[in-house]
Amino acid sequence: MDKRSILIGLHESEGLGWKRIEHILSRDENWVHALDFTATDWVERGLGAEIALRLSKMLTKSWIEERLEQLNRKGISTLTIFDPLYPLLMKESVRPPWVLYGIGDMKLLALPSIAVVGTRLPTAYGRKVCTELTTALCRRGMVVVSGLAKGIDGCCHEAALRSGGRTVAVLGTAIDVIYPPENASLYQMIGEQGLILSEYPVGTPGHPGLFPQRNRIIAGLTYGTVVVEADVRSGSLITADAALEAGRDVFAVPGQITSPKSRGTLGLIRQGAKMVTDAQDILEEYDVLLSNLEEKEEEIGSNDELTDEQRRIYHMLEQDISTFDELLMKTEWEFGHLHSVLLSLIMKKAVVQLPGSVYKVI
Repeated sequence: MDKRSILIGLHESEGLGWKRIEHILSRDENWVHALDFTATDWVERGLGAEIALRLSKMLTKSWIEERLEQLNRKGISTLTIFDPLYPLLMKESVRPPWVLYGIGDMKLLALPSIAVVGTRLPTAYGRKVCTELTTALCRRGMVVVSGLAKGIDGCCHEAALRSGGRTVAVLGTAIDVIYPPENASLYQMIGEQGLILSEYPVGTPGHPGLFPQRNRIIAGLTYGTVVVEADVRSGSLITADAALEAGRDVFAVPGQITSPKSRGTLGLIRQGAKMVTDAQDILEEYDVLLSNLEEKEEEIGSNDELTDEQRRIYHMLEQDISTFDELLMKTEWEFGHLHSVLLSLIMKKAVVQLPGSVYKVI
């Protein structure tokens, strides 16, 4: 059985969280033979006796195949950190998910995206600004990412769909659980026209602690996070913190100084977030990226002649495989620019991304 399937099995095993899986993958090259491990083998790898015994009995080829078949029947796709299409931005973030579950168009993860988040109880001003910003971002080709929560999140997804744009909803629940329930129709529309995404396997019990973890994915998938309205205790500020931790941009919409819903965003601006008065304040940060990728979807599978920049990277990789950081050092380009050139080469089927942010020519 291939290592991506084994990773999915580990990820879906009760008692194995992100850190335990990281421990297994990073310290033991033999983990690819996990299906043959005894309880003693697992104990030697740092697991408690109870978890080790359960894992040795449950983690089998037939169990993993059954889980994968269940996902397939439900129309749920899987993307592991070993897959070439796993988003580079997510891989370069803090604690990237080992497995992502999706309903909808997983190709959206290869397009430039921006997060738009905010309070669950927005003012009329917040809703208006959210709608206008999202519409403008979508029309420029950005995929808009949010969390399917009430308020600004839902407003953002709705505006993206109405404008004919593309949107990704990252859940704080299992991929097949709709929360809040009143967003059921929105969940269905996004699944049909965009992408529903979660790191939590089917059957994961709901828990409030899952939502803050979800926010790091919203921030990790995107080039920047826009906070529209947020009070000082808003979960949106967790997303902004995650964006900063991942080295991404943070934008904030100013509001009335007397409004509690503006205290969080005004605080972000005081701390250095870029103030947003219209969509151009966001888009101007990504002009080069969007220009390079404007016709990217039409390039998929094409044999068009490479640009000078694409040819430069291609020739580097012809000499030897290279990591993203090595290419960054050789070219002295900015992160976003190199990412866009590599992405276009992948879309042209000239280059493939391997695990560990390693690239090689096809």
